[in-house]
Amino acid sequence: MKNKSLWLQNTDNSSYKKLTKNIKCDILIIGGGMTGMSTAYHLRNSNLKICLVDRDLVGHGITSKTTGKLNYLQELIFYKIDKYVSKEAAKIYLDSQIEAINIVEEIVNREQIDCNFEKVPSFLFTNKKNEIKKIQKQKELLESCGIKVNEHKNIPININCKYAISVDDTAVFHPLKYLSYLKDICIKKDINIYEKTKITAINKDKNNYICKTNKNTIIANKIVVASHYPYFLLPFFMPAKTSIEKSYVSASKIEEIKYFTAITSNNPVKSIRYHSDIKNNYLIYLNGTHKTCNNYDEKINFDKLKRDLKKLKIEPQYIWSNHDIMTYDYLPFIGRIEKNDSSFLIGTGYNTWGMTNGSLAGVIISDIILQNQNKYEKLFDPRRSINTSKILKYPLYLGANVKAFIETKINKNKSWYKGNVEFRKIDGENIAIYTSEKNIKHVVYNTCPHLKCSLIFNEIEKTWDCPCHGSRFDIDGHVISGPANYDIKYKKEL
Repeated sequence: MKNKSLWLQNTDNSSYKKLTKNIKCDILIIGGGMTGMSTAYHLRNSNLKICLVDRDLVGHGITSKTTGKLNYLQELIFYKIDKYVSKEAAKIYLDSQIEAINIVEEIVNREQIDCNFEKVPSFLFTNKKNEIKKIQKQKELLESCGIKVNEHKNIPININCKYAISVDDTAVFHPLKYLSYLKDICIKKDINIYEKTKITAINKDKNNYICKTNKNTIIANKIVVASHYPYFLLPFFMPAKTSIEKSYVSASKIEEIKYFTAITSNNPVKSIRYHSDIKNNYLIYLNGTHKTCNNYDEKINFDKLKRDLKKLKIEPQYIWSNHDIMTYDYLPFIGRIEKNDSSFLIGTGYNTWGMTNGSLAGVIISDIILQNQNKYEKLFDPRRSINTSKILKYPLYLGANVKAFIETKINKNKSWYKGNVEFRKIDGENIAIYTSEKNIKHVVYNTCPHLKCSLIFNEIEKTWDCPCHGSRFDIDGHVISGPANYDIKYKKEL
């Protein structure tokens, strides 16, 4: 069993271009996932000088950890948007997700992209009686928008189900294959793509942004922050308005695949899809989600996933976890940070549905840059106000982060560490040490560079994780994903 995503198998990590000189460009896109690569693709014919950078390889961040669904039957999201925002907002969001699926399908067909794109039906189901009425209300909303919705007493897999609905026009694909094609297309259009290139600071002068890497400088007229967590913002913009949700995913070899996807309407979330490559068929199965600030023992969470797979009489070949940014009103943040200023744009907060929203963000952001009208821009405006009388999550998000900050400071020695993780204070610095089975010590600073939360060791994936805002570091302290932007490797001798 491999502790990595199925999508990362057979990927070639040897060939990439790293920034080695100072450059100037019209548009700098920070992040090479679905949002960043989609934005670059939609700007490919603009005659603007475009540069894209990624701290890793294109697609190897959060995009590589998704289940690869292109779906608008997104749990109870329309029911929730209708309840907490408005029916009109729910309908516009539905239109946006259907359009996102169509955008990807059109690109796949136009560019002849081999990425296992397939149209399949999707199910929303529950095994709880008190969830049935909610699903039925969502069914009514979908039907009022002209969507054909089917009712079922079960789903096509042996999982307990009391009620389900399904729609026919959703899809699945291989996200890394898709982005690999977009990357090649963009390079042929003279878009400069630099991988293994991390932006460490952004400063603004009168007309441009001065962006620093470890060794070089990029001067850009406009910035698109397409990283998972937009860390180049005011410190409390994201923590106050979002939370981080963690999920646990597996890929297991099976004899035959089935052509459908499914997801529960209630916790614990279960998500199902199938995938076939040249050699094997796989069931991709997600079980369990939680806020990173609420649950720290990764072994328990992965064990729950494995127990579910055992009930299905299958063994996982791949297991991994994923982080998603959840917004207070179930709508993503896509667009301008400042009113009437298109020089700094973001795309984030996709509420676990990054494949549709990331693809859509590429269109919205490119439309803003090119001064085209986009009918979704207003709904997804990052500066939008909230109705605090209806949405109570806004103050709770900040409170949950504060709770995690305090808990990790008070109790570092978690009961499940079993003596292989220790904490010390050396020269006034908080240090954490993981000792491997081969008696190798891996030493890091035990403070997240983002907002100084203490870290939790994830023994399954061998990473240091921040429970407050989701930063992750490898076993030796190299940053894997933000908002943290600096390594935590301890460079002195013990």
